[in-house]
Amino acid sequence: MAEKISENIEEYLEVLYRNGSNGEQVSTTTLSKDLGIAPGSVTQMLKKLENLGYISYTPYKGATLTEEGMQIAQKITRKHRILEKFLLDILKVKEENIHQQACEMEHTLSDEAERALCTMLHNPDLCPNNNIIPACNFDFESCHDCYSQKDFDQVMNRKFNLLSISELTSDTEGIISFIRGSNELLDEISDMDIKVGQHLHFEFNEKRISGNYLVTIDDRELEITLEMANNIFIRI
Repeated sequence: MAEKISENIEEYLEVLYRNGSNGEQVSTTTLSKDLGIAPGSVTQMLKKLENLGYISYTPYKGATLTEEGMQIAQKITRKHRILEKFLLDILKVKEENIHQQACEMEHTLSDEAERALCTMLHNPDLCPNNNIIPACNFDFESCHDCYSQKDFDQVMNRKFNLLSISELTSDTEGIISFIRGSNELLDEISDMDIKVGQHLHFEFNEKRISGNYLVTIDDRELEITLEMANNIFIRI
């Protein structure tokens, strides 16, 4: 069984992901403000996280997540944002209270319970603050495949990290590896002949003001909606 990661480490990685999900360097000052911790203490923790292999740290500049650190950060961020959605939409907890309660619950939510919550909430793409809910790390190509696997003990974990098109903050190329959403959304995406395995190129300056995104998929230039961009994930 994998060694349990401390809540403190998960919190640091979560903040790094929130501020630098697409490989951006996050400064010590940003971490200090977000976590409410003195800069000196943050620096010591960053050195520890680098020794553990979770981040790359450059003194006086900041830190970026490694592949391993990204995997942990995405998982805890996903659980937090799904819990916020559950607390607000299902349990009707006051909106001003959901963030703190999700913080307290995210570290103990099992992967099986996370999957069940996602199914019950119909594969949400946004949390109540309209932040992207990261993709699950289960080895499926679509939510339809997830529905088809009833036995959680047979669910395998994906070996690489994903980002949705709408999370990209720079020119990026990658392979479409997961498509999330309802049957209706999956059908809309399929009707555009967008599928797992295709090569995608995104130029950041071509993100449309209207909210739509211009992407190139296997040499075809396509304009996709924001909802599609939230739910098409690439391996970069």
